[in-house]
Amino acid sequence: MLSSGTAAIHLALRQLGVGEGDVVFCSSLTFVASANPILYQGARPVFIDAEPATWNMSPAALARAMRDAGERGELPKAVIVVNLYGQNARMDALMEICRGYGVPVIEDAAESLGSEYQGRKSGTFGDFGVFSFNGNKIITTSGGGALVSNDTEALDRARFLATQAREPALHYEHSEVGYNYRMSNIVAGAGRGQLEVLDERVEQRRAVFERYYEALSGLAGVAFMPELEGSKSNRWLTALTVDPEQAGVSHLDIIGALGAENIEARPVWKPMHMQPLFEGVEYYSHEEGWSVSDELFRCGLCLPSGSSMTEGELDRVIGVVEEMLR
Repeated sequence: MLSSGTAAIHLALRQLGVGEGDVVFCSSLTFVASANPILYQGARPVFIDAEPATWNMSPAALARAMRDAGERGELPKAVIVVNLYGQNARMDALMEICRGYGVPVIEDAAESLGSEYQGRKSGTFGDFGVFSFNGNKIITTSGGGALVSNDTEALDRARFLATQAREPALHYEHSEVGYNYRMSNIVAGAGRGQLEVLDERVEQRRAVFERYYEALSGLAGVAFMPELEGSKSNRWLTALTVDPEQAGVSHLDIIGALGAENIEARPVWKPMHMQPLFEGVEYYSHEEGWSVSDELFRCGLCLPSGSSMTEGELDRVIGVVEEMLR
């Protein structure tokens, strides 16, 4: 248990030996916390586009990126696959590609705790899995995260680094750089208590999504984030796209109308390859000339999705959106 999901990604990269000048592939359509730890290690990110079926890392784009990297003799030291808004990436295809090149996978399941893919829990496919218990997550310890793996030696090593890399000596002995990445016992207790109601929280979020879907999916230009067959999303956030040509309004118009009613909504994540921080970084689109991440950012938004939303609150949000779209 750690202080954040970001800390978990950072420690996973350290366990995989990522260092100065190394290459790490990472989903582009994500929050910056997925990519920042690459920079902590002095490594170089390469961003991979999403696919339409999951909004997550495109196997087609990853395969092209791996092929090109192999031909250059510069395979990545790791691939960070993000499960966006509770939806699992196509992990079987992505893992097959990475295994074929001998590249380890860090599965960023910060947004997908409790989700399932082909009968397995999200976060259990990669060499390392990462969870977040930040204040906005499906269960929260206010701030916190976790790193999981079947490699118990690597986890022991991560725990050592997370506690300031203190050597087992009577005095305070340190021979390498460590971090204050520990989760406090009080916070951990709060998290353990909430884990007991995780399944209930997932069903509550899915019910929120279904209410929005029933009310809005038939409106012109509206398309909801899909759920891949054989998977179960926790629907951490209800995300949808609005085609302005069909709907007559843009996603920003809807966000503005909701804001005028003191209802917070936001665009989907701005892709990492579009961020000023990563200007000039190499990027592989889903197909040549077709960037799915760019399209989703141009027309995607997230509606209020809290587990405790009442029918009245949902009706209020739906009413504003319906008025804009009708």
